[in-house]
Amino acid sequence: MSDEMQYHVELEPGDVADAVLLPGNPERLDKITPLWDDHEAVAHHREYRTATGTYDGADISVTSTGIGSPSAAIAVEELARIGADTFIRVGSCGAIQPEMEVGDLVITRGAVRQEGTSKEYVREDYPAVADEEVVAALVAAAERLGHDYHVGLTMSADSFYAGQGREGFDGFEAAGSEDLVEDLKEANVLNIEMETAAICTLANVYGLRAGAVCSVFANRTTGEFMTEGESVAAETASLAVKLLAKMDEVKAEAGADRWHAGLSLE
Repeated sequence: MSDEMQYHVELEPGDVADAVLLPGNPERLDKITPLWDDHEAVAHHREYRTATGTYDGADISVTSTGIGSPSAAIAVEELARIGADTFIRVGSCGAIQPEMEVGDLVITRGAVRQEGTSKEYVREDYPAVADEEVVAALVAAAERLGHDYHVGLTMSADSFYAGQGREGFDGFEAAGSEDLVEDLKEANVLNIEMETAAICTLANVYGLRAGAVCSVFANRTTGEFMTEGESVAAETASLAVKLLAKMDEVKAEAGADRWHAGLSLE
């Protein structure tokens, strides 16, 4: 492995901005990049499709990761090697709290590490937490855009069926699956998806910034399902990148190491 052309994403230094959005589905780029001022396709290899452009004058990139934490971790590894330092997962999820509506946004501040990828990097009791600047930028973006959102804990699983308490083939039920969603609900976890815990864990291990904003496609408690809100999550994440760029400018002007509530973005 080198610090030049990366094996899986087929990118090299200069191909991406400091901040990269990470959707799972490569087709989601077609809903993200039209929101920007401009963009250019950079690479497409396997599940990793990348474009770079600007949003409201801020440099921004997007790389699809495919499904699950193993491929998401590869994207973070290789993007970091060519200079990216901020990652925002833009995805879909299943909500588990009854008051959450399909189409709402979930902004993650921490994640339950039920995936296996992060365990290969660091001990199991290491927390998967989102960067506070990324969380603040995503909240500010959702507020400015008028989108309904929730902030809280996410569970990241390693499978769509058994690992999320769904029946497998021919009615198979994994041990404990009948209680999984209810146990998470009682613990005040908001949603289930498959990548956020690994992305946040790797970012913290490497001293990078990461977070996640996901559109609710289904509510596992109410049974409601609809593919709504992909563009809403993409718009929120793109504006968050702009706000993070502004935060970095304000920090530099104030001589501060971290953005905080005493610093204005106006």
